Amino acid sequence: MTDKLTVSVLGTGIMGAAMARNLARAGHTVRAWNRSHAKAEPLAADGVFVADSPAAAVEGADVILTMLYDGPAVLDVMRQATAALRPGTAWVQSTTAGIERIADLAAFADEHELVFYDAPVLGTRQPAEAGQLLVLAAGPVDAREKVAPVLDAVGARTVWTGEDGAEGSATRLKLVANSWVIATTNAMGEVLALAQALGVDPQSFFDAIAGGPLDMGYLRAKAGLILNDQLSPAQFAVGTAAKDARLIVEAGEKNGVRLDGAAASADRLKRAAAQGHGDEDMAAVYFASFDEQQC
Repeated sequence: MTDKLTVSVLGTGIMGAAMARNLARAGHTVRAWNRSHAKAEPLAADGVFVADSPAAAVEGADVILTMLYDGPAVLDVMRQATAALRPGTAWVQSTTAGIERIADLAAFADEHELVFYDAPVLGTRQPAEAGQLLVLAAGPVDAREKVAPVLDAVGARTVWTGEDGAEGSATRLKLVANSWVIATTNAMGEVLALAQALGVDPQSFFDAIAGGPLDMGYLRAKAGLILNDQLSPAQFAVGTAAKDARLIVEAGEKNGVRLDGAAASADRLKRAAAQGHGDEDMAAVYFASFDEQQC
């Protein structure tokens, strides 16, 4: 089997566009679609065919990759593509959709005889553009050879979590990982806000923890986006982080775990979005510490 495939990318936001470009650079034929056609058009310069509809995008595809906002959006777009779906096509579902929705998506795949892979990714704009994402994947062993070139083009490493994508084991791991990312980012925002309120130079805090167990590269990177006014373009947007935080809280509730910190983070992200920071990097959760008129 040739390693060069026809890959359909549905959703070309921050992550999807980068993934489409890397797939094209790897020599695959890439057909992309985005709800806002204008946002997908720049991909044409990278050799990507920009389709006018989901059905047109998936025509002749060996592998379909979905990177959309949430589970309902994925199901809606895949339904629009129904007429052009071919039995046996591999579906790499990389949207952070939540545990409950994975079952719905897997059922759709089964109905249309698609080979379903639950395959969310860890990483933001920069690693996505560099093809250095960490792919968390679950799906049947016998078709992994078919999707491997796709996963290799978008990620530095693939961690297999199971053989049945419908069980959502990869999505479960993604939610656990994102709970840490969101908690850390929220804590960073509160640290900077408290430092400002108390008249403390943030650098004195970084100097105090330098080289010790409290120091963290991620903390410094996210704080730098605030301190250097570099929130746009977003690495991982406030609005998307708010959605993921809600999925994390819901997963905890459905499994008998109270996640007070995650719930607070979800509220703060929602508040930052309402203040006008929804499209900025999630570090902008910092602004949720202040009244709207101060932002």
